[in-house]
Amino acid sequence: MDPLGYFLGGPRASRAFALVIDMAGSWGIDVQDEAALTVIAVLRGAARIDGTLIDDGDIAVVRGPNPYLVTDVDGSAASIEIGRDQLCRSLDGRDLRSEMRTGVRRWGNTAHGETTLLIGTYNRPRDIAGLVENALPRLLVVRGTVRTDPTVSMLAHEIAREDAAGQIVIDRLLDVLTVNTIRRWTESSDDRAHSWLTCDDPIVTAALACLHDRPEEPWTIEALARHATVSRATLASRFRAGVGQSPMAYLTNWRLTLARDLLHDPNQTIAAVGRTVGYTNAYAFSTAFKRETGVSPTDFRNSASKVTAQ
Repeated sequence: MDPLGYFLGGPRASRAFALVIDMAGSWGIDVQDEAALTVIAVLRGAARIDGTLIDDGDIAVVRGPNPYLVTDVDGSAASIEIGRDQLCRSLDGRDLRSEMRTGVRRWGNTAHGETTLLIGTYNRPRDIAGLVENALPRLLVVRGTVRTDPTVSMLAHEIAREDAAGQIVIDRLLDVLTVNTIRRWTESSDDRAHSWLTCDDPIVTAALACLHDRPEEPWTIEALARHATVSRATLASRFRAGVGQSPMAYLTNWRLTLARDLLHDPNQTIAAVGRTVGYTNAYAFSTAFKRETGVSPTDFRNSASKVTAQ
């Protein structure tokens, strides 16, 4: 499968957390929710995410699970903390969810603030394809697209409704907004890091197609070079320049990225997942998986199941 298609097909929100925030004056929010991915659209005003400006009309995507600060200006201190399960507290531990609620899925320190943010959060890691952690930066910003993407206004409208099927519509609209934002970023960003998202070298993309379409095959640099019709040295050099790592290192990362997603399916055995991504036996797969992630496939699956159940 083409990696961009795999990646953009990944977001599948399930009971995503979504709301509109209105803030005025000097403010700061310390976000420690450990969410997999958060989309923030600036409907009015401006804010900073760890000091990076997001202005009126911008859309930002924050990759978790590390904490980050959202403030009115750079240097403002946080007075609000967002924890796991979107628990909102003051720094002294007071629950602020009811106190700062201003409407249906609307929250803030005022009813109509200088800054209005639409926020959609994928709380569960399984709702995002594993490629997120390999392909996206910690923070990406797409400038001035709020008013050209109708999904934003549709999502804002749905967030403001109390409807039995509203959560399902919110989930799907958030998926579309996420895909649209990341796709625009891949097409226009000037500060993208080396990855398959940005590489357009035909030799490298030919090799990538082999790895993505048939990860289970016992690929070597020689075999990839034959498919790309270049020498081994040429492929190795061009691949590293275009992707940022060697073909074999990339293949390992790709296999284990696929494996992390497949492990969320309880109907597939550990051995079956390993075979699907190119490991001939469960032991070899478990060894490679633990070397890369620090945990065994079984422990990873058990941990993911606990998060999903929350």
